[in-house]
Amino acid sequence: MAKAKTVFSCRSCGAQAPKWAGQCADCGDWNTLEEDVEVSAPVRHRGYAGAAGPARVQRLSDVPADHVVRTLTGSGEFDRVLGGGLVPGSVVLLGGDPGIGKSTLLLQTLAGLSERNATLYVSGEESPQQVSLRAQRLNLAAEHLQMLPETRVEAVLAAAQQHRPRVLVIDSIQTIYTETLQSAPGAVGQVRESAAQLVRYAKESGAALFLVGHVTKDGQLAGPRVLEHMVDTVLYFEGQSGSRFRVIRAFKNRFGAVNELGVFAMSETGLKDVSNPSAIFLSRHQSPISGSAVMVTLEGSRPLLAEVQALVDESHLSNPRRVTVGLEQNRLAILLAVLHRHGGVATYDQDVFVNVVGGVRVTETGADLALLLAILSSLRDRPLPEKLITFGEVGLAGEIRPVPNGEDRLREAVKHGFTRAIVPAANAPKKAMEGIEVVGVARLSEALDAL
Repeated sequence: MAKAKTVFSCRSCGAQAPKWAGQCADCGDWNTLEEDVEVSAPVRHRGYAGAAGPARVQRLSDVPADHVVRTLTGSGEFDRVLGGGLVPGSVVLLGGDPGIGKSTLLLQTLAGLSERNATLYVSGEESPQQVSLRAQRLNLAAEHLQMLPETRVEAVLAAAQQHRPRVLVIDSIQTIYTETLQSAPGAVGQVRESAAQLVRYAKESGAALFLVGHVTKDGQLAGPRVLEHMVDTVLYFEGQSGSRFRVIRAFKNRFGAVNELGVFAMSETGLKDVSNPSAIFLSRHQSPISGSAVMVTLEGSRPLLAEVQALVDESHLSNPRRVTVGLEQNRLAILLAVLHRHGGVATYDQDVFVNVVGGVRVTETGADLALLLAILSSLRDRPLPEKLITFGEVGLAGEIRPVPNGEDRLREAVKHGFTRAIVPAANAPKKAMEGIEVVGVARLSEALDAL
């Protein structure tokens, strides 16, 4: 008879400990150990890499690198984030806030794919009637879409073996459990073991697998961190509660570019592709305003125009406030110090508020120059020249460092009607570009003089 035992599992790294402790001894995270009841089962599953038969050592050059034919999902933005479409045997983990559109997007995708491929939608949270009502509300042709309301992973795998779907959706992985463990669904051990069995099936059968994941209040995927290591692609659904626009960002992708971005608009009939996302992140002002600068950021392989707004106001506090939305706050403090040291502009007695319009999050350092120009414009209450675009990284020595894909960014700016650009000298094209005047600068003082 199987024997039950109580262990404590870390939800960050999956390490187990015989007793609770405030800090995980393996990864060092605090307050991540959770009580788990496990049963030592006699069945031992082999690895989930999809190897058929006993493994053997072989030269990598002897392994055939077959060309992979991707399956298009019917959504250009979704295909972009996935790296060009669905890869057979791939496992995609999709996370996001409640109600942001994860189930809607996957139901739309499966309804389109079901017309030419066998598909299976496994719902562990909603009844068949609820899923049917959503499909009817979205006007989806779901005649060929197979649906299974089940939470036991063994039953899910048995149904998958019978129907042989080419695309399988599990909504969500936190509701799935396995009979080999006695802990409740959503526990660290349940999520890890259930995901391992599903990933193993996807690798062996060649079916593309989507796993929907819950997120915590901090915005991180719930469950053990090892879940993100097991899958091939990790996608996050982002969006503001008051906006109809949604963004999918790839944080991990074994078949495409990381940090790739897909933009959608929520409508009455579901999520629609936004083919020109730069337009929604730019505010068209009737007259020039101070504290606004337009930059070109790179999201994956896509150049994206975004507007940075800054408000600099006199501070009455002993420690002036530094507030950022869409940018890293520590980066702002560094850039203000560089502006003082190498630009001669002091803000130690000013409150500085920075916002990226449209709710987009900018993580690359190519936004440094645009941020400083927006701060300087607000401080002097003088608008920047119209049709001006800028990008570049600012170093601690006051130098303007180049950023990747400079010419692609400039072409995107020309497409949207910008006629002047201040860029790093190393990113300035050797030949003049039609429709835009490019000013290459090597120092922060040169960029301020170019205004």
